[in-house]
This record gives sequence, structure tokens and C-alpha cells, in this order.
Amino acid sequence: MKSIFDTVSRACSQTVTNSYSTSFSMATKMLAPSIRQDIYNIYGFVRFADEIVDSFHDYNKEQLLEDFTQDLYKAIDRKISLNPILNSFQETVHKYKIEPELYNAFLKSMKLDLHKSTYLTQEDYKEYIYGSADVVGLMCLKIFVKGDNKKYEELKDSAMSLGSAFQKVNFLRDLKADFEDLSRSYFPGTNLAALDEVSKQKIIFEIEEDFSAGLKGIVKLPVEAKFGVYTAYIYYSKLLHKLKKVPSLEIKNKRISVPNYQKAGLLAKSYISYRLNLI
Repeated sequence: MKSIFDTVSRACSQTVTNSYSTSFSMATKMLAPSIRQDIYNIYGFVRFADEIVDSFHDYNKEQLLEDFTQDLYKAIDRKISLNPILNSFQETVHKYKIEPELYNAFLKSMKLDLHKSTYLTQEDYKEYIYGSADVVGLMCLKIFVKGDNKKYEELKDSAMSLGSAFQKVNFLRDLKADFEDLSRSYFPGTNLAALDEVSKQKIIFEIEEDFSAGLKGIVKLPVEAKFGVYTAYIYYSKLLHKLKKVPSLEIKNKRISVPNYQKAGLLAKSYISYRLNLI
């Protein structure tokens, strides 16, 4: 029975989320059950594509990504895939009428990671972030508003800003791995080989502006989504605060993180703010 296979597929997407990201998994658990699974389905899809370009060094990444892309198109066309991650994602695509432009832009940015290592212009930088992060926020927003196109258009810019903020925090946190292991430099006009405080603070100011714009949208989200998205916002804000206090040379030499005990405290803080209608 396909219903059993669909259940297994959804469970796979949830397992991927729980296995690859404790922070995203924690935030997703704070969403209403009615929308939680579809967020798992989106995360499973974007996580697998990201792993292809970032982790599978002993394999033909370009061919793997191309196969993954073609399997996605077949899954959406046929409304089934024997790849359980793609099977659950296509279900969400059809359920919420997610436009091809969104997942195609994401795959385009993933493809750039195969060959492009340096972003010299703001235009290239913004295009990459749009595809790798902003559209993920927009796909999630499609689920949060449950087909309310007016609400979607109202919150679209804020969702993109929040996606950008999360991605840029990841760039700053993963500076060592991206620069030394993958030879990538995302921030234009920044010499990562000799990152100084002026350059670091410029990046942080840019992220803070994105967070500010993103928060304006969080307060307008439907109740089913607000607490979960706010939890993610609080976590990434804490991570940015830690990065802000770390000297620029130290950021390049080690990966900054938020310990699990602090994540639990941030969750409690988020819940109090939510229950007191402070967001």
C-alpha cells in the first residue's frame, strides 16, 4: 500500500532533520503538528542536496546532483519516488503548490557550490543566498500560511530576510570549514585569509539588519508557526551574539556553537515570550 510507503517516507525526512541539525529539529518540534511534517519534508530535501555538494568528496558530486535533480522532477511529475526523501518532498510541493522557481533556484545555488568558490560581487552573493536560503524560507512560508496568498505576499520579504540571516550566520560560523576545507569565500570584498575586526563587524551589521527585518514578519505569522520560527530566531541570534564577541582570527580557527544546555534555556525563554504575547 502506498500509504505505508508515504508514512515511511515522512519518517525518513524527520529522521534526516533530527540527525543533521539539533537546532532546526528543536525549532520544528515547536511548530503545530498540522504543519510540522511538511517542514521535515522540506528540510530532508535541502539537506540531501547540500550534503552532495559539501560532503561526498569521494564520489562524482556533479553526477550525483544531476541524478538527484532529475529524480526530483520525475517525483513531482509522477507524484511518487522510490527515494523516500523526494517522495515526501513532492507530497509537500503538491499540497502547498510550491512553485518550481523556488526549488529550481535552490538547486542552482547548490550547483554553484560544485564549481564557484569565490563571490566577488554583491550581485553574485545575493543571487547565491537567494537560492540557498531565501527560497527555503519562502517554501516554509507557503506551509505556514496554508495557501493564503495575501498573507504570503505580505510576509514574503521578511521570510527572505530571515533566511538570509540564518545563512549568513552559518557562513560566519563555518568560516574555517568553508575556507580551508572547501576553498569557498562567500563574503565579497572580504579577505578571509586575514579577516580583521572591521570586516567582521561589517558582516555582523548586515546580519543584524536581516534579523530586524525578519522579526517584523515573525510577529505576523499564524499561531501554528510563530513559536517554532521564533525559537529558531532566538537560537541564531544567540549564535550571532557569541560570534560577535569572538576575535576575528579566532572565528577563522574554530567553529563556534551553542551548547545543548544553552539551547534548552533559549527554548524556555522563547516559550515565556510567546505565552506572554511578547512576540
